[in-house]
Amino acid sequence: MATLADRLDHLLGRKTADALADSFGMTTVEDLLRHYPHRYATQGAELGDSQPVEGQHVTIIARVARADEVRMKSRPGTRLAVVLESDRQKIDVTFFNPQKVKYNIKPGVRGMFSGTVKYFRDKWSLAHPSYIILPEPRGPAIGGAAPRPTRVRGAGALAGMARSAQGDGGIDMSIFDRALIPMYPATRDVESWTVMRCVRQILDQLETVDDPLPEWVRGEHGLIGLDEALRRIHLPDDRDDVTAARERLRFDEAAAVQLVLARRRHDVAVRTAPACPRRSGGIADEFDRRLPFELTAGQLAVADEIAADLAGSHPMNRLLQGEVGSGKTIVALRAMLQVIDAGHQCALLAPTEVLAAQHARSLAKMLGDLAAAGELAAHELATKVTLVTGSMSAVRKRQALLDIVSGDSGLVIGTHALIQQGVEFYDLGLVVVDEQHRFGVEQRDVLRNRGRDGASPHVLVMTATPIPRTIAMTVLGDLEVSTLRELPRGRSPITSRVVAAKVHPSWVARAWERIGEEVAAGRQAYVVCSRIGDGDSDEDADLVGFDEAETTGGRGGRGKPPETKSVLQQFEELAGGPLAHLRVGLLHGRLPADEKDAVMRDFAAGDIDVLVCTTVVEVGVDVPNATVMVIVDADRFGVSQLHQLRGRVGRGGHPGLCLLVSDSKPGAPAMARLEAVAATTDGFALAQLDLQQRREGDVLGVAQSGTTSTLRMLSLVDDVEVIAAAQDFARAVTDRDPRLEEHPGLARMVSAALDTERVAYLEKS
Repeated sequence: MATLADRLDHLLGRKTADALADSFGMTTVEDLLRHYPHRYATQGAELGDSQPVEGQHVTIIARVARADEVRMKSRPGTRLAVVLESDRQKIDVTFFNPQKVKYNIKPGVRGMFSGTVKYFRDKWSLAHPSYIILPEPRGPAIGGAAPRPTRVRGAGALAGMARSAQGDGGIDMSIFDRALIPMYPATRDVESWTVMRCVRQILDQLETVDDPLPEWVRGEHGLIGLDEALRRIHLPDDRDDVTAARERLRFDEAAAVQLVLARRRHDVAVRTAPACPRRSGGIADEFDRRLPFELTAGQLAVADEIAADLAGSHPMNRLLQGEVGSGKTIVALRAMLQVIDAGHQCALLAPTEVLAAQHARSLAKMLGDLAAAGELAAHELATKVTLVTGSMSAVRKRQALLDIVSGDSGLVIGTHALIQQGVEFYDLGLVVVDEQHRFGVEQRDVLRNRGRDGASPHVLVMTATPIPRTIAMTVLGDLEVSTLRELPRGRSPITSRVVAAKVHPSWVARAWERIGEEVAAGRQAYVVCSRIGDGDSDEDADLVGFDEAETTGGRGGRGKPPETKSVLQQFEELAGGPLAHLRVGLLHGRLPADEKDAVMRDFAAGDIDVLVCTTVVEVGVDVPNATVMVIVDADRFGVSQLHQLRGRVGRGGHPGLCLLVSDSKPGAPAMARLEAVAATTDGFALAQLDLQQRREGDVLGVAQSGTTSTLRMLSLVDDVEVIAAAQDFARAVTDRDPRLEEHPGLARMVSAALDTERVAYLEKS
């Protein structure tokens, strides 16, 4: 008999186990049984993908409509040209060894075909797929005598592996005599029917599974046992079986994530951090006394939350989220001054050198002589602001590092260069991370270990991309969340408009005229492009897939992407054309650091009228005189990034205008996305829209961790109640057993439900 912890090679043989490990990373029985079917075929009905992505490995059930042996044009020999009918569509299939397959592939036969999707002239096909011929459906009855096993054909490590118990070269076909036939995610080397055969073999040997979830949890949420759920999900009798199994397994996934985060929260709670209570008469009070404006009620409330955390002896772990322009920076600066008053240093991390330099300038300007420590005109309470970037000269960097390690610098600002070896802090008390989603968790984890005498610095992460509740609970479960919704006084409204360039080319010309009118009125503008130059990839943009159907008649995500305007092209066209009478500047990520800094200084000083740039201006750049932004090829950007970009205008006393230019056709998905962005400036509503459109693909930090999402059942869009319930359960368990030493089943469930890299990622995040 088998248990969930048993190794697959002991039960399925080395060859089979190696193939499963290579294709899916499976090594144990639980790994295999948690590789769930992604759909089910119903007896008597064909099943196929109507619009699969090119290059995707698909498995379909279809009936052979035609099978003709034809002579090949480009080389000697023949091929078998087959037409399959599935789900009221016809699929072309080609076999290049007709003598081996033509006796099985005949008109009228029904089979399961598995191969890689290829497109030609907007029609998809399969070339030389693996297949099995299926018996004719016999109705809803389950069980009964299995038909004679039918030969399997297929290349790869497992070709011919799925044998019947009689060992006659076929696969046991009784699995197909069920009301619902499970269909699994597959690869070229491990077909769906191979997974099916392995799962059934394991289930036949599996002992009754001990349930890791306590009975009270199952009863409270109406969940079936794990043993029953695993059997039902793979061999369901009806749709009710599938529903009940998915409900249980969905909770398992939510609980696995929440247990990791709960353990993380416990680990943070037992660490020590420097206590930084507010100090009367210090630099923080002096800064507040000089403020030329009143803080909003929201800013004051959030500041009190942060101040209370900083006063404690355990590390603050707080997320500060707020609308673009809601005043997060001033809140963070006041927190840093509180820490400096307590005798410790602060580090502010920015995702780009442009933003780091912008922060250094703006904070120094806000502080005035309070940032001039060591200078003749410095205030007696002053600290020193130090900028560290990777492209600094050796002399400047040497002095900066000396100021940091000696403690002379109280406020250190930089990019990822701050956390490289060689940067040593004298006494780091607070780390502020701007735009937390732009940093890898490993980088943030390094900073957590930079405190003095084993203490951990407090951590405040900021984002102008509002995070839906489900993401906050699933990815940031160990963070306390503070939210700024109220915009400070003086922020001007931003109007957004979509410009359909191909339908209304005159509107594009009008956009350039509009920029000229704003400049004539004494104001400035941005023109944003998605990439630097011909042949270059899009620059650090949170780009989305394109809709090729809008440009070439193909399907979304296949073929060549539509042409996009590079920042170099746009700069030349505007500077030599409609904006030739204006001062046009160029900014992108590949310019030397000193040149980037000079361009931003000139733009901020008003010496540049129009800045043609990439997304280096996405976050933090503050030029109050800029009132217009034109985003070229706006369909190439995600919802949240568009919202971030347009937040660069309307930051002064004049209304802002954002024009979203796109070649997409009216009614296309990309155009609908742009219209949704233009319709509202509510970042929280747009964040939810972004999650719904992107689903879970990169919500768990895929781009940062280098792995794909491992959520199989759980939806961050639809399952907020499940996630909340799992969070309560995980906290209750880890409060009593933080390392899960008394709950080995739960510890194993975490490892099985989430891959090793994902667990490590969540533990660091």
